[in-house]
Parts: sequence; C-alpha cells; structure tokens
Amino acid sequence: MEIITAVFSGFALALIVPLLYQFSRKWTGWILALLPLTLVIYFVSHISQISQGEVIKVSYNWIPSLGISLSFFIDGLSMLFILIIAGIGALVMIYGNGYLSGHRNISRFYVYILIFMASMIGVVVSDNLITLFIFWELTSISSYLLIGFDHEHEKSRAAALQALLITGGGGLALLAGLILLWHTSGSWQLSELLVQDGAVREHALYVPILLLILLGAFTKSAQVPFHFWLPAAMQAPTPVSAYLHSATMVKAGVYLLARLNPILGDTDEWHYIVTLAGALTMFIGGLLALPQTDLKRLLAYSTVSALGTMVMLLGFSTTLATKAAIVFLLVHALYKGSLFMMAGAVDHETGTRDVHSLSGLIKYMPITAVAAALAAFSMSGFPPLLGFISKELLYEAKIQAPNAALIIIIIGVVANMINVAVAATVGIRPFIGDKSITPKQGHEASVALWLGPLMLASAGLILGLFPNLIADSLISPAVSAVHAEITTIKLKLWHGINPVLMLSVFTAISGIGLFLKRHAIRRFAARLKFILPVTPTRLYEKGLNSMLGLARVQTRLLQSGYLRNYILLVICTAMALLGYKLLINDKLIPSLNFTGIRFYEIGIAVLILLATLMAVRSRSRLGAVAALGVVGFSIALIYVFYGAPDLAMTQLLVETLTVLLFVLILYRLPRYTKLSKTTNRVRDAFIALAAGGMMTILVLLAVNVQYHPSISGFFAEKSLIQAHGRNIVNVILVDFRAMDTLGEITVLTVAALGVYALLKLKKLKK
Repeated sequence: MEIITAVFSGFALALIVPLLYQFSRKWTGWILALLPLTLVIYFVSHISQISQGEVIKVSYNWIPSLGISLSFFIDGLSMLFILIIAGIGALVMIYGNGYLSGHRNISRFYVYILIFMASMIGVVVSDNLITLFIFWELTSISSYLLIGFDHEHEKSRAAALQALLITGGGGLALLAGLILLWHTSGSWQLSELLVQDGAVREHALYVPILLLILLGAFTKSAQVPFHFWLPAAMQAPTPVSAYLHSATMVKAGVYLLARLNPILGDTDEWHYIVTLAGALTMFIGGLLALPQTDLKRLLAYSTVSALGTMVMLLGFSTTLATKAAIVFLLVHALYKGSLFMMAGAVDHETGTRDVHSLSGLIKYMPITAVAAALAAFSMSGFPPLLGFISKELLYEAKIQAPNAALIIIIIGVVANMINVAVAATVGIRPFIGDKSITPKQGHEASVALWLGPLMLASAGLILGLFPNLIADSLISPAVSAVHAEITTIKLKLWHGINPVLMLSVFTAISGIGLFLKRHAIRRFAARLKFILPVTPTRLYEKGLNSMLGLARVQTRLLQSGYLRNYILLVICTAMALLGYKLLINDKLIPSLNFTGIRFYEIGIAVLILLATLMAVRSRSRLGAVAALGVVGFSIALIYVFYGAPDLAMTQLLVETLTVLLFVLILYRLPRYTKLSKTTNRVRDAFIALAAGGMMTILVLLAVNVQYHPSISGFFAEKSLIQAHGRNIVNVILVDFRAMDTLGEITVLTVAALGVYALLKLKKLKK
C-alpha cells in the first residue's frame, strides 16, 4: 500500500457503502471499521522509520504548469494525527453501527464519516499547500453533512449552516494566506518551506500571511470569538460529536499551527496573538461549561477550553510547551472521545442526557460506568492515568511561560478546576447514588456502544502506567516536527513533590469543591444571561439576518421577472466595466483607417443601418421582420465579398428560414400596440446606442491587436496535405476543430429532442 492509496481509500470505500449495506445490514459498521484498522496497521509499520527522524514522501504531478502536485509526506506530527484519526475512526464506525441501528439513513452516515476520515487524513499528510486546502475544505463540507444528518430538524440544519459558514469563511481566509505564503516563498511544498529558515518571517507580507492563516486555524478549532459553533454542533448524532468535535476536526486548526510553527512561529506577533487567543478560549470555554446540564454541551464547552489550552501552548513556541501540547492533544482525544461515546450510550439507553435526571446507573450499566470513570479521572489529571502526566506538563510549561507567567498560571488553574468539576459531573455523577427515573429503563449498552469508550479510556490508563510506549515512538518525533529539529522527550509518571504537584493537588481539591457547588453556580449563571445581551452567537445571528435581508432587497431590485430588465442590467454592467477599463488605459478612441474601402462596402453598411432603423421604427411586425431579413441578407453579401461563399450560403438559408418562421408566428399575433412609455423607449434607445458604440470601439480595437501570428496560413498549407480537402472552411470544421463541431451538433440535437418532446407533450394533452 502507498500513501496515496491510504489517503484515497476512504473515498473509494464510501462509493460502495450503499451496495455493501444491502448485503451486510447490521454488520456494516464492523466491516467498514476494517479500513481504518488496516490504515492503523499500515502506518504503525512505519513508526520505526519516523522515530529515527526519517520523512516518507511521495509526489504525483497534478497541475505542473502551476507547480501544484498531489504530494504527501509523513513525519512525526503527521503520524500522531493519523493514528488518532484512523484509530478513533475505527471505533466510531463500530459505535455508529450500534448507536444508529435501525436508522433509515445509517448508510448515508457511513458515507459521510468515511469521506470525513479520508479528508482529515489528507489534511495531515498533504505536502502541497493547495492539496492541503482542498482536503481542509472537504472536512468542512463533510462535517456540514454530518452535523445536519438529522436534517428534518430545524436546529440541526441551523447548526450545520452555522458551522459551514464560520469554518468555510475561515477557509477562504486560509486560502488567501496560503497564496501569499507561496508568493513570498516561491514554493507550494510544505517540506521546502520548512527548510527556508525564517525567510517568510522577514518578508513584508508576514503579518497579513499570519493573520489570514490564523483566522483559518482559529475558526476551525473554535477559538474565541468563533467558539460558539462547536457547542451548537452538538445537534449532530453522538458518533459525529465523538469523532469530529472532540478527537479530529476541531484539532485541524491545532495541527495547522503546529505544522506552520517553523515557518511562521517564534515572532512577537505569533506569540502574542496565538497565546492571547488560546488563553481567552481556555478560560471562557471553561466558564461557559460550568452552568451546562446537557452531557454533550458540557463536553463541548470543555472541548473549547481544551483547544484553547493547546493553542496557547503553541503560542509559547518553547520545546517544553510543545511537548505539553502534543501530549495533551493525545490525552484529550482519548478521554474526550470516550466521554462523548459514553454520553451517547447513556442517552441511547435511558432516553436523556440531562445531568439532573441521571444517577445510580452503575447498577445497570457497569461496563459503561468503568469506561466513564477512567476517562473522567484522566480528564481530571489523577494518577496513574496519562492525564496526570499531561497536567504536570501543562503546569510546568505555564510556569515557564515567556511572558505573563503568573496570569497564565492563574487562568490555567481556574480552567483545570472547571475541568475536574465537568469530569465529575459527566463521568461520575450519572453512575452514583440512587437510581433516578428516566424516560427509558436503563440497561447496559450493546458491545458496539461500550467497546469504544472502554478501549479509549483503558488506553489512557495503560499509557499512563507505561508512558515510554509513546515517548520515543510518537511524542518525540511529533515535537521534533513542530520545532524542525531533533528533540528527545522523556515521560515520567512521578517527578517527586514539587510546585507542579502542589498545583495539581490544589486543582483537584478545588475542582471537587466546584462540583459540589454546581447547582449554585448554575443559578448564578442563569442570572448573568440577562446582563449579557451581546454575545458572539447573537452577533452571528444578527449578521446572518442582515445578510439575508440584503439578499432579499437585492433580489427585489434585480430579479424583477422581466426579461428586458435582465438584458438592460447585463448590458449596462458590461458597458460600465468595459468603459472603465478602456478609460483608464486611454483607449476609448481607437485609431481609424479608411483607406481601401470600396463603394459597395459603404453601400452595404448604409443598407444595414437603414434596415436596422426601419426594424426599430416600424409600426408593423411584418415590416420589422422584413427589415431584419434585409440585415441578414446584407451580412451574407459581406461573406461573399470577403471570400466565404460557404458561410454566405449558410447565412442565406438560415435567414430565409428565420424570416419565414417569424412571419408564420407573428401573423397569428394580435395587432401591434405600444406597451412601453415614451421615457422608457428613449432610455432604451440611449442604452442601445451606447452599447452599440462600445461594441464598435471594441471591434476597432481588436482589429489592431494581434498577440500571436495568424494561423490562416497554417490551415491553407495543411488542409489538402493532411486533411485531403480543398475547402478550407469545411476542413477546419470537420478535421482541425472537429470537437467544436461535435459540440455544436450535440447542442442542436438536444434542442431538437426538446422541441420534439414539447410537440409530443402537446399531442398527449389533447
């Protein structure tokens, strides 16, 4: 298997899912999980190479003239993301099989999730900037389809549209930033940009490039003020939330920041913007999580906070901060994916996600409870789970922050306290105490629903006990890729009693206190809603409504329903644009040369003008048709005088037929009457004369422009020798431009079939 096969295998499998579902039905998810599992095995086979500092590359020409290729490379950072995407993807396939069992659109879910998985893998392995952007946008489109999976519900459609508009808008900014990055560096290849050693940072366009790319990354990873789309996306089915909105898609922005750190990082602009955005997101996401009562929204806001933590650490640009960010990225994927799946299993079996209505479930759902507890302890940073190691690294990195370390530590402690409270609320509270009354009698979920949460939570425990399993093989190569230099990372569960441990203990105790006071906090938060009239969500709604209102006004102005108005609008717009371009280029008055004009050519021109005037001024439809016929026959004469008898014959035949058809049709119409006002006719006459004058100027200018040598000599020379034809026009149509002619014939054939169908339809109605 090659990298390109691994990347596009998800798209290929998505094409045959509907057929596969017809045969496998309830086992479809299990079968589809074999693909991401195979990808995990394939990429794991290359870990030894990657851990030794090697980079696996492959490239295929796509648009060579623009320097764009289908090029992919795998280093430590790509490998870490691939294993998260494919590994959790396999579990989500199985989980979705159980969660959406019996859903009439379950095969559609498999198609969308495979497209997303393949797109996400494409993002993290792309070496070409344009290829990366294409996969980036595919993740936005596929996430739109997944969030709006239950499209019968208005909230699902609104959430999907919101996510698409925000991440899609950021994607456009990212595209502009990538184009500027290419402009300054001269290369589309990431692998080439990574070795340019600060060339982009020293360019005058560095700040615009940085701002545009950060906008793309921040919107995708839900950084303040774009954070609100992520909790709204909880309208998606839980398998989607567990995969996209905790483990993979929302980390695409984090990946982009980490990948471009050697190119754009280590500057004051990078440090202050990225650190500030991350710190605000970490703090605000945590505060917004506290008052929530829905399991998925609790997890969503805590995910926003976690994403802010990762972004903030990448803003430090220190090796220790990068180490903490990479470890936390893996830890977060494990515990948050597990908790999301657990929340879905609880909802599936009890009929509710409201924390007020859930308690005592450990008696009925013991396996799910074990998975939830392990994930919650990892999220809280309790030993011996990997989350404890991650929290120690986070505090150590914050203590050594380049600037404002004390403020960052305080914000970090508050955010982690809230994390502990959220973890207890989501992973512990629903399973302890007396059994509550729920819409459905709770019972243990099927193996498809508890397998994923248990495996991810258990991985957090195993890797916490044996952190060296990933230290050299995954973490060190990933950190090395972010800093573009070989870095050796060691992970330990115990570092002794030190300030970092004291902070962890204080966080745990304070977090438990917040959990115990959660009801009072929710009541206080409910009062705050009335004093916060302006929020990003409301600003988005007002902006969207304003845009739709503008569209309605524009539609009323432009979409009048009258063809003549549309023609006027098109003509006036074209004249304005062309006139402006000609005016600024001082070419509004073309040079005229009247030498060599013969008297009969002048006569034909005068005849055409008089016939046109007659057609416009005639009070009879038949008179107007006859005048138009004179114009057509005069053009046929021009063809004769300039050596194109074939065109002249065609023109004569077509014109004769057109005149006859017009006469037959217009003969049956009522008498001619004036329906337009005099002012309208004067306006139309002025616009017509102006448009005609503009076209005349363009023709006169075009006559004097020749960018390439004339090809008429080539056709005259080759027609007989190569095409065995003496009629050059026919040879051009049939041989040299055969595809054009075939296209014209196809259009005429389709038109004829359409006319025939209309005639048959008329007969059937009779």
